[in-house]
Amino acid sequence: MQRRYHKNKPQKEVIKEMRVNGAITVPQVRLIDENDVNVGILDTRDALERARAAEMDLIEVFPLATPPVAKIMNYGQYKYELEKQSRKNKAHQKVSELKSVRLSFRIKGQDLETRRSQAMNFLSAGHKVKIEIILKGREKAHKDIALENIKQFISSLGNNIKTIQPVACLGGQITAIVCQ
Repeated sequence: MQRRYHKNKPQKEVIKEMRVNGAITVPQVRLIDENDVNVGILDTRDALERARAAEMDLIEVFPLATPPVAKIMNYGQYKYELEKQSRKNKAHQKVSELKSVRLSFRIKGQDLETRRSQAMNFLSAGHKVKIEIILKGREKAHKDIALENIKQFISSLGNNIKTIQPVACLGGQITAIVCQ
């Protein structure tokens, strides 16, 4: 039987629908007019009449307040501003991935320097680095040497390295996770 693996599709950010005009069902609202002036607590019908008189929409901006806060504004423009703000926030998010550097039991010299430079590049880019050694066969009898190798590798990365997950042995695998 053939197995197919599908990548997860990126989820679209769901913008919470606000109650607008006739959808506002509460009896009273705290009204903010089109000039950002706090009018006070009014009946919802009176607030709707004011919005119609200004040829704008009545939008419930803070539904959890008591009474809910409603504002007179253009609904399309308000929705556009919210989407623009969410895109801006998403662009400024720092995404940190977990990168992996695999060492061997007998790694020395130039190979070790290559792994060290890879790890330093990952750390300088703001990623977390998982350092791992997989022991095979008779190497499992000498875990102490592998532990020493991984500790020396972590110390060679520099002083400003923080250990998120300390060195741990799980079967034939020794791992540690560090970040900058």
